[in-house]
Amino acid sequence: MHREHTKEIRIGSRTIGGGNPIAIQSMTNTRTENVEATVAQILALEEAGCDIIRCTVPTMEAAEALKTIISRVHIPVVADIHFDYRLAIASIENGADKIRINPGNIGGPERIREVVNAARMRNIPIRVGVNSGSLEKELIEKYGGHVTARGLVESAVDKVHMIEDFDYDRIVVSIKSSDVMMCVEAHELIARQTPYPLHIGITEAGTVFSGNVKSSVGLGILLHEGYGDTIRVSLTSDPLDEVRAAKLILRTLGLRRGGIEVVSCPTCGRTDIDLISLANQVEKMVQDIPLDLKVAVMGCVVNGPGEAREADIGVAGGRKEGLIFRHGEIIRKVPEDQLLGALREELMNWLT
Repeated sequence: MHREHTKEIRIGSRTIGGGNPIAIQSMTNTRTENVEATVAQILALEEAGCDIIRCTVPTMEAAEALKTIISRVHIPVVADIHFDYRLAIASIENGADKIRINPGNIGGPERIREVVNAARMRNIPIRVGVNSGSLEKELIEKYGGHVTARGLVESAVDKVHMIEDFDYDRIVVSIKSSDVMMCVEAHELIARQTPYPLHIGITEAGTVFSGNVKSSVGLGILLHEGYGDTIRVSLTSDPLDEVRAAKLILRTLGLRRGGIEVVSCPTCGRTDIDLISLANQVEKMVQDIPLDLKVAVMGCVVNGPGEAREADIGVAGGRKEGLIFRHGEIIRKVPEDQLLGALREELMNWLT
C-alpha cells in the first residue's frame, strides 16, 4: 500500500495517509507530569518543525497533565501507553489526539474493547505499535527461534485485527526494529496486508552519529519505495536533533521543501581556513532563517565559484579571508573572522 493510497486518518489538526504530506514526529523526554518542562520542550520542537509529538503516560498524574499540556501547545499530542489500559482511557478523556498502545500488553479482549470504545466516542485514532524487543515468544519460536520481519508483521496484523473486531478502523500501524534491513523488510511485507497509514522509524538507532546513519539508510529506502505517512528519527540525543534529521531526510528525497540546505566540501590540502568549524557554524546559524535556499561552504577558490554557482549563495575560503558568492558571482571579500557574520547579513537581506 503506497502512501498515496493509505487510509486518511485525522490526528488533531493534522491529516495523515492518502497522499497527505509526511508528518515529522518526535517524543518528549521530560516527565509528562512536569507540565512546564513538557510544554517548553514541545514548543521548541514545534519551532524546529515537529508536526506531531508523543508523550509517555506511565502514571495517572501524567494522564491528567495532558489536559493542560494540550491546551498550551499547537501540534497534536499522542499519549504513549504501556500495560495499563486505564491510562489509555484517561489520556483519551483528557484530550489526547491519538493513543499509542500495544494491544498485547494491556490485558485481554475486554480491556481492549474498553479502550476502543473510549477512542470511538471521541473519534481518536489508535496507533498499534510492535517492536522487535517485545515480540511474543511464540512468534519468535515459530520463525526459527529469533526475531524476524515475518514475525513482526504477523504480530502487528494480529493486533490490528483485534481492534477491527471491535468495529473500529481509525488505526495507524508501527513496526520497529533496530535492525535496519529487517525493519525495511517488515514494512514492505505489511504494506501488502493493511490499508492503514504507517509510522516508520528505526528504533534504538543510537547516538547522533550512528543513529542518523542507520535512520537515513532505513527511512531513505522506505520513503523512496513509497512507504511511510509519519516518521521519527529515534536518537539518543535531544529531540530537536530528531526533528532536524527528519527534515533533512525528507528534503534530500524531495519529499519536503523549505529551509536552508547547506553543502560543504570535504576539505583538502588547499584549504587555508578553518573550514570544518565554519561549516558547522553555518549549519547552526541558518536553522532560524526561513528561506528555501542552498548555501555552499567551500574551502578554496578552486571549487568554490563553481559550487557557489549551483548554490544560491556561498562562501569560499582563502588565506585568512574569504569570498562570498551569489550564483557564482563574487559580491564580497571579507576577513576570515567576519565570514560568518557577513554571510548571515546577506541571508537576512534576502528576506527583505
